[in-house]
Amino acid sequence: MQIVTFGGVTLGLCILIVTLVRWYPGYRTLKKKPMPFVGQLLPFLLAWAYGVLAILTVGGLIGRIADATLWISNWLGDVALVWGVGVDRGQSATGHAYLPLTQTGSALVLILTAAMVVGVKKSKYGSDLKAGSWCGICLGTSAGIAGFAAVPLATVINRMGDALFGVVGAIA
Repeated sequence: MQIVTFGGVTLGLCILIVTLVRWYPGYRTLKKKPMPFVGQLLPFLLAWAYGVLAILTVGGLIGRIADATLWISNWLGDVALVWGVGVDRGQSATGHAYLPLTQTGSALVLILTAAMVVGVKKSKYGSDLKAGSWCGICLGTSAGIAGFAAVPLATVINRMGDALFGVVGAIA
């Protein structure tokens, strides 16, 4: 599993901030009619959750693609930090709690991958889905607030997978 560096987290936060700045309709507009505008963020947020789950997969093609994406993001972010503001590169920003997906949780991630691929190709929100997935991959194992969301998300997906596939057993 690839660890996230400060550069990867910085890149993930940049994706998040750019998305929020592009989306923000203004305080008055958001105060009058929030639901249509909040709904515009939904594709990004769902894809973010998928990206977090993808980076939590232990192996296979999905895990390797997520690891490669994180490696490239770490490199790009580290280069930007070194050349942009002159800080050290490669410092780990990984959180302490890591909850890998179970077999049924991983199977559910595979099903979600099929949905994401079709969504990226057929939906008008394809760019939001790509950006959200990339952001989730960058922030999913970080030590910050976004990384804390990974543990409950993995737990929910593991249990949903157990329920979907009818697995009966002790759930820790």
